[in-house]
Amino acid sequence: MKNQPLKILVCAAIAILVSANQELTLAQISQSGGSPGRERLLMDFGWRFAFGHATDPARDFDPDPAGSTFSYFAKAGTAAGAATADFDDRGWRTLDLPHDWAVEVPFSNRGSGSHGYKAIGKNFPETSVGWYRKTFSIPAADLGRHITIEFDGVFRDSQVWVNGFYLGRESSGYSGFGYDLTDYLNYGGNNTIAVRVDASLEEGWFYEGAGIYRHVWLGKTARLHVAKWGTFVSTELKDSSADVTARVMVNNDSAKDVSCEIEQSILNADGQPVAGGEIKTLALKAGASSESSVVLNVPSPKLWSCETPVRYKLVTSVRQGGSEVDRYETPFGIRAIRWDANEGFFLNGRRVELKGVCDHQDHAGVGVAVPDELNAFRVEQLKKMGCNAIRTSHNPPTPELLDACDRLGILVMDENREYGINPQELGQLERLILRDRNHPCVVIWSIGNEEWSIEGNEKGTRITQTMQTFAHVLDPTRLCTVAISGGWGNGSSISIDVMGFNYFTHGDGAETGNDRYHARFPDKPSVATEDASTFSTRGIYVQDRDHQHLSAYDTNKPDWGITAEESWTHYAARPYVAGLFQWTGFDYRGEETPFYWPAISSQFGILDLCGFPKDNFYYYQAWWSDHPVLHLLPHWNWPGREGQDIDVWVHSNCQEVELFLNGQSQGRKTMTKNSHLEWKVKYASGILLARGYTGGKEILTDKVE
Repeated sequence: MKNQPLKILVCAAIAILVSANQELTLAQISQSGGSPGRERLLMDFGWRFAFGHATDPARDFDPDPAGSTFSYFAKAGTAAGAATADFDDRGWRTLDLPHDWAVEVPFSNRGSGSHGYKAIGKNFPETSVGWYRKTFSIPAADLGRHITIEFDGVFRDSQVWVNGFYLGRESSGYSGFGYDLTDYLNYGGNNTIAVRVDASLEEGWFYEGAGIYRHVWLGKTARLHVAKWGTFVSTELKDSSADVTARVMVNNDSAKDVSCEIEQSILNADGQPVAGGEIKTLALKAGASSESSVVLNVPSPKLWSCETPVRYKLVTSVRQGGSEVDRYETPFGIRAIRWDANEGFFLNGRRVELKGVCDHQDHAGVGVAVPDELNAFRVEQLKKMGCNAIRTSHNPPTPELLDACDRLGILVMDENREYGINPQELGQLERLILRDRNHPCVVIWSIGNEEWSIEGNEKGTRITQTMQTFAHVLDPTRLCTVAISGGWGNGSSISIDVMGFNYFTHGDGAETGNDRYHARFPDKPSVATEDASTFSTRGIYVQDRDHQHLSAYDTNKPDWGITAEESWTHYAARPYVAGLFQWTGFDYRGEETPFYWPAISSQFGILDLCGFPKDNFYYYQAWWSDHPVLHLLPHWNWPGREGQDIDVWVHSNCQEVELFLNGQSQGRKTMTKNSHLEWKVKYASGILLARGYTGGKEILTDKVE
């Protein structure tokens, strides 16, 4: 009976989790429509998983390794092995999505250092291919509806089957994709989805995970419906109102010509209508699509900003014969953005200095399979620091990260993964823009990062221009940038809308590189897309490279980087640059600079892998936030070093700070803006106390003992 309270708590926790999952599903259905014509069902639960094999067909569930029968793709509905509907997967592991199998496999010195030395990749064919299967039922009443499967992200090179029918292949590990299931389903019976994922090849140079690591959705609509990512909302501020242009693409997936009525209206944050438009009639041929647009005027709008992230909702209703067949809801914000070559970035007519960070998408023990609330936690931690912007380095983010940024008021540089002008590259860029262009947090598209072979030559100029023109067709309301690490004044930096500086020391190897570029291109806006790369270990104040420990003073930097203070001081003095994105907000797996095996993680983060602040967090908080800050370092436990000098730092925005050891003053110093204070204090056990003064009055204290 001793364990009864614990059992009750565990059961209660499980009940809450189950309830939360059900609530999420229902909430997502509601957000995507709420009418009988449209459903969006979360498909994360009850999958089966097993490792296949990258090089041995017999170990990859191939029933005929010799290949004497038809292949997986030869005839419709004749998939083989684990792709068939009747394959016996009862011995496979049962799990829920999102799932990252790379975070589960062992570490190995034969693994890729950039990916954190995980036992995955070409050297590990037995753990580089994974199979997923899920059985689900479709009601007989759904016959006649349009039904799709949507994957928010699979790493990587995925192939998908339903009921033995091959649906397609997606090589990208970051772009969302989907397939039409309508004609392949068993209505009134069970259906089986099979997914083969091959993570043998890396796509980036950092930890990327493996598997179905983002959400999966089942979509149901009428044959006449709003297209996937089928709305586009743009806003224009007037004197006391806002014009909202609402575009919608409607698909007729039936075999008959139809006519329908489209009505669009806007609801405020309380769900009350604030604008309505005329009803438009569309005539669509069988299998055709048609776009409609309307301008809706919102009086006295509440503007979306970092301080007041107010959102509205566009409601698009599709009616046929007087009945609503589809209802599509689009959250958006009313706001105005502008990039200026001399004064930086403006939001709603006010200059906003971008105080941003770059971030990869993995987190601590979950790898890239990040729960929605953990994405929100990461944004909240950054906002506490005074951060107001995130660059999604170096790939399209999970949609839930953008939802959190919309809700919490964080600006986003939304970044593309693959650079190029062919269908694969432009297709990924298209999906990024169509998916994300209604998010008010997204203020600029980054079409790429450090493309060394072309960023400083004529090919870079041409490729960048083609990609940028393509982006502007999809979204004429936002500019584009590209993160450029060299060749400033040539290549990509000539044709791009907004110059992206990666590390100010890369500008001809001199601190004045930004200034020389600005003098040559005085009409081009610019932003520091990446800078700093300071590294440190949380809570460590003595270098110990044998244990991969780096002191948390703001002193450690790679040969291409600079310290946090050097970086921020440089750009704070250059208002023509819109701001900067520091590398990085959080530590991340892989890219374990300046170490090699057995190090498995970067240490660039301002916060560590779990999201706990390092000391530099308080440097940024002092100069990025609007509240008083006083932070004292290091700890004060140095047995054996009595009488020896210890470096003591203070990060603060107080005008003056006085330091005391066991009540004895060590001196009072004046703070220089965007800097820090230092003392050398001879160690004695006891209490080290800092007092912060502004206007001659003590306002803060901090101590270590």
